Amino acid sequence: MAYTSRVQLLVIDDDPELQSLLLRALAGDGHAVNSAGSVAAARQMLLQHKPDVIVLDLGLPDGNGFELCRELRERGNRTPILFLTARSEVAHRIEGFESGGDDFLGKPFAVAELRARVRALGRRATSFAATRIVLDDLTIDLSARCALKSKQEVTLTAREWAIIEALAQKKHVVPHVDLLEMVWGEATDSARSSLEVLIARIRRKLGSQVIRTLRGEGYAIGTNEP
Repeated sequence: MAYTSRVQLLVIDDDPELQSLLLRALAGDGHAVNSAGSVAAARQMLLQHKPDVIVLDLGLPDGNGFELCRELRERGNRTPILFLTARSEVAHRIEGFESGGDDFLGKPFAVAELRARVRALGRRATSFAATRIVLDDLTIDLSARCALKSKQEVTLTAREWAIIEALAQKKHVVPHVDLLEMVWGEATDSARSSLEVLIARIRRKLGSQVIRTLRGEGYAIGTNEP
C-alpha cells in the first residue's frame, strides 16, 4: 500500500543549516513541518501543536533530548520520537529507547533514509490478520493498541507497536529484511541495530514468548501451541 498521508512534524534541532535541510526535505514530501531550536521552544511549540512525529536532536543548548523525551512520556505524550544524533553507539541507542524513543538515526545520515523513517513512524496499520493475541497471562489488543500482562497494562512505544503489528499481519515467519522494510521503510544497518534492541525490549516487557526467533529466517508472533 502506498503511503500518502500528510504527517504533522516537529523538528527539534539547534543547527540552523541542518534544520533548514530537514524542513526542505520533509516539507517536500508534503508534510506540515514546525521547528524548534531548544527545549524551551519545543515545550512552547507542543502547547500550540500536536505533531504526529517528533524528530529530536540530543544536544540542545538548554537541555538533553533524552531528558525531554522522558518528560514527554511522563506527561502521557505518546507521539513517536525519532532521535537524530551524532552519538549512535549501541549504548546510546539503548538509552534512547529506554527514555521512550521510537527510532534512532545517526549523523551523518542519508536524507532518503530520514524520509523513509518518518514515513514509517507516521504510518498506522489499518488492518491485521488478528485483532487480539492471547499468550498465557498476556493479552494484546491490536485495534485498541492495549497490552495487558497479568491484567496490568504495559506501555509500549509507537515503534514497538509497529513491530508487533507487522508480525501480526503475517500468519507465518516474517523475514528480517521484510520486517525492517515494513517498520522502518528500509533495511539499513542502523535499522537492523535498532530492531535487535527493540525486540529485546518487547520481550522484557511482555515476556520472552511474545516474539519467536527462527534462526536464518526471521521473527514470528509467539503462540501457545507446542
